[in-house]
Amino acid sequence: MFDTHFHIFEAGQAISGARYVPDYRAALQAWQTEAALVGITKGVLVQPSFLGCNNQLLLDALLQNKTSLRGVVVIASSVTSAELDAMNAVGVRGIRLNLSGQSHDLTDWLQAPHLWEALLHLGWHVEVHTDPGALPSVLAQLVRQLPAALPLVIDHMGKPNAASAQDASIAALCQRSKQSPVYVKLSGAYRLGGLNPRDIAQIWLNELGVDRLLWGSDWPYTNHESEANYPALFHALEDWIGVQDRHSVLVTNPESLYG
Repeated sequence: MFDTHFHIFEAGQAISGARYVPDYRAALQAWQTEAALVGITKGVLVQPSFLGCNNQLLLDALLQNKTSLRGVVVIASSVTSAELDAMNAVGVRGIRLNLSGQSHDLTDWLQAPHLWEALLHLGWHVEVHTDPGALPSVLAQLVRQLPAALPLVIDHMGKPNAASAQDASIAALCQRSKQSPVYVKLSGAYRLGGLNPRDIAQIWLNELGVDRLLWGSDWPYTNHESEANYPALFHALEDWIGVQDRHSVLVTNPESLYG
């Protein structure tokens, strides 16, 4: 089984101007211990916002755990093909546009069509994290440049403003799903502004289908450490989507997307 969204970092390390600087260490071994308690043996390391484009810790972890880990990095739009190839070789499978808490203007990214084609060639995807309700504007910008075959992965249930299929974020992603493969991570239940995560998970299940859902712990729950624990989040998935669909979300879908 896979945990498709967790982070590692060192205490006190962050890029200049970061909104969050961790005062504790989140070690890979600590995640492995937590994950093993519920039978999770594989995972996807996601670069946290406060480390910017310095992916070295993530890449080192992938290099040492090639059979059990994959990664999603944060890069500059000027990244070279050689840099992408090197990251692909150790297990990176996507890039993350982490727009939460900052501008959602993608002008720089829209001027780099070579990047999208390179990602498509590598079999990667684009992971998007937005502020609540901001997904429609981001999708409207991305669809002008992204190849139709390039998968999109949406963080933390898409952060809709309402638990409704008519919510603008949900409707926009469903529209995009008619032209391109899209996935939603059932993660970050405590980042939904009080919305019921089960209601939102059920909407995604009904609108996109079980083969487009992933589960992630978001360990170690930065800024929400006291609101979550690993076993509870793992077992909540069964309540959100039903026991019959757990295998697809925890095994089949991540195997297909991350390889």
